[in-house]
Amino acid sequence: MYDVVIVGAGPAGLFLAGELALADCSVLVLEREREQTSPWKALPLGMRGLNAGSVETFYRRGMLTGLLDASGTDGEQVGAASDAHEPQAPRGVSHFAGMQLDPVNIDAAVLRFRLPGPATEGLITSLDAVEAVLAERAAMLGVQVLRGAPVEAATQDGDTVVTRAGGRDYQAHWLVGCDGGRSTVRELAGFDFVGTAPLFTGYTARVTFADPEKLDLGFNLTPAGMYFRTPFEGHLGMMDFDGGAFDRSQPLTREHLQTVLRRVSGTDATLTEVHLASSFTDRAMQTTTYRNGRVLLAGDAAHIHSPLGGQGLNLGIGDAMNLGWKLADTIHGTAPDGLLDTYTAERHPVGAAILDWSRAQVATMNPGPNATALRRLVHDLLDTRDGTTHVFRSTSGLSHRYDLGSDQPIVGMTAPDFRLVDGTRLGDLLREGHGVALDFTTDQRLHDATMGWKGRIRYAAGPVSNDLGFGALLIRPDGIVAWTDDHDPDHEAFRHAATHWFGDPLHHTRA
Repeated sequence: MYDVVIVGAGPAGLFLAGELALADCSVLVLEREREQTSPWKALPLGMRGLNAGSVETFYRRGMLTGLLDASGTDGEQVGAASDAHEPQAPRGVSHFAGMQLDPVNIDAAVLRFRLPGPATEGLITSLDAVEAVLAERAAMLGVQVLRGAPVEAATQDGDTVVTRAGGRDYQAHWLVGCDGGRSTVRELAGFDFVGTAPLFTGYTARVTFADPEKLDLGFNLTPAGMYFRTPFEGHLGMMDFDGGAFDRSQPLTREHLQTVLRRVSGTDATLTEVHLASSFTDRAMQTTTYRNGRVLLAGDAAHIHSPLGGQGLNLGIGDAMNLGWKLADTIHGTAPDGLLDTYTAERHPVGAAILDWSRAQVATMNPGPNATALRRLVHDLLDTRDGTTHVFRSTSGLSHRYDLGSDQPIVGMTAPDFRLVDGTRLGDLLREGHGVALDFTTDQRLHDATMGWKGRIRYAAGPVSNDLGFGALLIRPDGIVAWTDDHDPDHEAFRHAATHWFGDPLHHTRA
């Protein structure tokens, strides 16, 4: 009997497995594919962007150095530890509908609760690199990953879930589907999956060009669609606004891909060979809830959308970070009533916003008689300081705020990376997956108030180089600020907040 069976050994599944194992839960991961690596996960086809929020998440679990090494970067791309006191604008910002934006236009004032640290920027990486780091962490924590085990059935009663895979039954208290956009777990558990139909068929391929000079690098919007080339030799992406009709309906032949390329590029470029190719659409769908009894969903199993803006991987990592400690506390019997329900309450709106973000980009790129005028207007708006800042806020993963019922603007947001005088940073304190009570006062009276949650809430006292005006903060294991007060903290208010998120300190029954 396992505490949790996770279906899917992609980034969301592996990250969640590590979170649960870190909290002393027994975890089995079932994966359909026999091999961890594939050409689809390596560069260039496996190229992905991690936003600053996701990079921060890896940092807070001690995986940033490994991620940088696996991604082949020396760390300059994501920033370096700094003692600067003022928020600093990032050096990069995402695009919108293929329109590149200048980070110089970002208003650093929106980063009022952001302090410089080891993780301040996004990162271009690959699925191979991300999964290698997460798989290594999961293995070190004792997670068992069973590959070549496609799921065939899943049934639940009031206490357990039985999952059949590869002809064997695996019993657990909980089942989490992290098995992608065509999730078997989602279908077997009867989740409602609703959304909008596609407008385009997209293609990603590795090809040989006879005349690559005819195709510009980067995103190229045309009157007929979009094509995308990177400096990686033969890397090609395309969007053909056919209502998604071609996706998975016919073989991806060289002749078909060349026809689409010539139509969307407006050139007579020739493909001499197709090495690998796949299609996708902008279908935008989301489950109405992320939990059905003892079955939960995370990552693409819970929501799918077009890859525009590179938000899918980040969304799945955010799901796993949010769910891990809540499910672990539920398993250990320390969770307050309703804690696990906050997973859907907090993450479903984030997923819905990303789906709308994707839809807006597709609408802007959709060819038609008015498309050029619309794109010009949107470009002009986004090229302003407010427009660029809005894109950054919407894609960085740093500015989202969960509604935790507080009028304090920092409550519900990711915590700044405070640096104590001894050099310890908040990211170091979060590494073991515990909550953190940061006390910037001189009397350290908050220490006694945390004792009821010893081993679950880590106490650390200041002063710090920049306390941003706070006297004390309670930070959840996922790095979200749950409570704060001024320089004379109300200890009863702290205990109330700690009980709300971490349960009765005297109650501990593994369930």
